[in-house]
Amino acid sequence: MSRLIGKLRILCMVLVCVTMLPFSISATQAESVTPDGIKWPKNQALPTFNQPKYLDVVNVSNAPGDVKLLMATLQGIVNRENPRIYLIQNKVDPWYNEMTMPHKLHDNSMDVFDLYKNEVKGIIIYDPKNPDSINVATTLAGLKNAVVVSPELAGKLTAAPYQLKVIEDFRGKFKNKIDAYTWQYEHLWNQTTQRMLIGLSPDTSISLPPGLPESFVTIAEEKRQIRDASNRGTYEYDLSSFLGKEAVYVRFDDSFTQDGWGPAVHAITVKADGKVIAQFDAGTPDEELYLYDRQNSKHLPGADHRFADNGSYFMYEFKPTTGTQQLTISVEMWNQYKVSVGNIRPLSSEQKEPYGYLRDYAVANKAMVFWLSTDVPDQRALLEKILSDVEPGTPYLGWFSNDFEGEAASVDLLSRYSVFVLAADWFHNMTVFSGTKVEAAPKIKPNPLKLENKIYVTFTFGEGDNLQYDLNHMREILWEDPARGKVPINWTSSPLLYDAAPMVLNYYRKTATENDLLVAGPSGAGYFNPHPWPEETLPDFLKDTYRYLKQTGMTIPMVINRDVTKDIPISASEAAAYEQNYKVPGILLVSDQFGIEIMNGTLPVSMMRGIGTVQDGVNMLAEAKKSWDGKSPLFLSVGVNAWGMRPHDILAISESLGEEYKIVNAEQYFTLIREAYGLSKKE
Repeated sequence: MSRLIGKLRILCMVLVCVTMLPFSISATQAESVTPDGIKWPKNQALPTFNQPKYLDVVNVSNAPGDVKLLMATLQGIVNRENPRIYLIQNKVDPWYNEMTMPHKLHDNSMDVFDLYKNEVKGIIIYDPKNPDSINVATTLAGLKNAVVVSPELAGKLTAAPYQLKVIEDFRGKFKNKIDAYTWQYEHLWNQTTQRMLIGLSPDTSISLPPGLPESFVTIAEEKRQIRDASNRGTYEYDLSSFLGKEAVYVRFDDSFTQDGWGPAVHAITVKADGKVIAQFDAGTPDEELYLYDRQNSKHLPGADHRFADNGSYFMYEFKPTTGTQQLTISVEMWNQYKVSVGNIRPLSSEQKEPYGYLRDYAVANKAMVFWLSTDVPDQRALLEKILSDVEPGTPYLGWFSNDFEGEAASVDLLSRYSVFVLAADWFHNMTVFSGTKVEAAPKIKPNPLKLENKIYVTFTFGEGDNLQYDLNHMREILWEDPARGKVPINWTSSPLLYDAAPMVLNYYRKTATENDLLVAGPSGAGYFNPHPWPEETLPDFLKDTYRYLKQTGMTIPMVINRDVTKDIPISASEAAAYEQNYKVPGILLVSDQFGIEIMNGTLPVSMMRGIGTVQDGVNMLAEAKKSWDGKSPLFLSVGVNAWGMRPHDILAISESLGEEYKIVNAEQYFTLIREAYGLSKKE
């Protein structure tokens, strides 16, 4: 959901008693067990793996990318029948730190490979010159029980003592990206499962040290939270003190990383001893001559600037001639900029390497892996062919090649084909987590509230549709905040944790306070857009996935309804589908305004406005109060930026409010709304 800015995220719990409890298998499940032992009944969104009983563990977080790829594809083969390998892939992994089930931590990846090499039928060599061959190789690995390797690792694994055979060598096989995926579609698609789709980038940026590079000095920083370009201007800086090396590097960061309004740069001119040595506008071919590291910055079509929000940045490289005495830069920019300069060549996110994460799941399930963009015509055409081949209600796990700017268009397209999204490209060890068992949730029922003439406010952290956010960021950053539990908060999460990672679901339900309420992330059991979703398939999809909301207790959905990029109201038929099939007491609808609408005379829809800072929240609630006469209750739903805000920020907002305000969770909120509007109670 948010720019993946993404992509950071993932959560946790105790791999202990959850993993020790056996599954009970119904007759329906027994009929749906694959030859490999994976259980996937027709009415189940995601497959269930066998219970892990013992794990060989190895830390690959600092390993080269080709080793991560090797081990993740090995993990998929081995864990398909019986989960036995766990890979530590993040710098911090609370799951492993809390593990009490039988396991052994190995020092070397190849020690684990040696244990399971006899289960490997061969190797598939990817082409470093065509990174998308990594995805095609991953797909083929699942079909052939093979591992994916670099040419360097291939030399090692084909020699003694391994002597693995080469099943396929993709070097030089494909002319380009679309050639690789077209070949895959024509030769492999009909052999793969068509009950899930996997969208993964074939590679990722190399691991960079946090913070600014060592030689860099910040020379300018906007100290005000400006979002309206009111500080747009041309700023000049003297860079002469950085001369003396081969190049000078100028980096632009967001000075307020929590709210998503970072630097916007339109034009740059660099002069050496008064002579122009670089001059360009953002987004032009001239800019490419100097753009050293674009990281996750963006230049959107039709825009006149490059921007970088949250933890993103971009960096230019300028090479004045030897002997230059004075170097100056002139920058037309605005919003929340931080400008830093250095003269020692830093590592760049432009350097890419393969990665593992969700690949174990793709290999184990024999799913097809691809990375196709909705904005490139031939790629979009192939993506639509794939989408047209699958049944309504098929999950798409991973993310999109055009990331933030393509999120809305991609979700829109998938929704048109009745396919829902599970952001999961950085989810690790799903073949292990999905073999754990759901435990009964503790019963938490806050005392009912008496309806009064107050301003009722409910706060909701977004992003919970994102499985990797559930796995990491939500627990490590948000859930561990000491302020959690001191004020009512709604936590969007994925009801499909019930299949994908029961241990994660168990952890949240066990550790929730009476002020923590899990609600369904947009827009129910998976991320989708109701507006383009075909009207004839939406009711059945909601009916089929209702059990996930009921079983997880996430009975209130946050909904994103868009006409491509514009948030729009929910229609009467969409509201009826939710009410009749999800049996919801109300809907939290993402919007740019507050308001309550009673759809079809029976379903309350609360428009939810977003905030990125404490001051945003204080100002927004104060503004809403101005139109309140105090003679009847007022209901306000606030969406909270999960990447930039914390529970202590919500506590700070609540403590700033007067006694006319009352903070409630979403269940209390809709109970009060239904009473205020004379609607029947929902149990």
